[in-house]
Amino acid sequence: MLIVARHGRTVHNAGGRLQGRVDLPLDDEGRRQAAALARVLGGVAGVVSSPLLRARQTAEAIASAAGVPVEVDERWIELDYGELDGLPLADVPAEVWAAWRADPGFAPPGGESLADVRARVAPACEQLLERSADGDLVVVSHVSPIKAAVCWALGVGDEVTWRTFLAPASVTRIGRGPAGPSLRGFNDVAHLAT
Repeated sequence: MLIVARHGRTVHNAGGRLQGRVDLPLDDEGRRQAAALARVLGGVAGVVSSPLLRARQTAEAIASAAGVPVEVDERWIELDYGELDGLPLADVPAEVWAAWRADPGFAPPGGESLADVRARVAPACEQLLERSADGDLVVVSHVSPIKAAVCWALGVGDEVTWRTFLAPASVTRIGRGPAGPSLRGFNDVAHLAT
């Protein structure tokens, strides 16, 4: 099973800001969430992480519980929001949101598109799903790459990303079936209630 977890919360998440390549640590709640992920995912065979600090801190908690090292994979880094990075969501101009939702190839100035994210995440998914045949793998990543992985698993276009929601420290599961990948779980946060 390929288990894709979103990192724990940061102050930008709590403050409703775009957080692409802004490299912030987990806040207190994010550290609590990472510990909850470690409790529920601690028996995995391997842990892969985005290079960003918030993902690495979350991955280190899981890896420590599992007794495995963290493997950093650049393909799982968050979408580059370019000039919009760090901006409050409410301050993104309406015409930018409209363009983004209408075209998966749209990229904010200095950033990358959802199609760009999918182009780097799909091969990572293929490789890691194959590796997961030997034992469950956890990937700790971010909203856009996880949504790209879901679109890949479902065989749907990137426009589906706008119709899904991922909470901090949520778990998404992608399995191997006879016809290819299959989505087994999405945005699971039950472990955060304890």
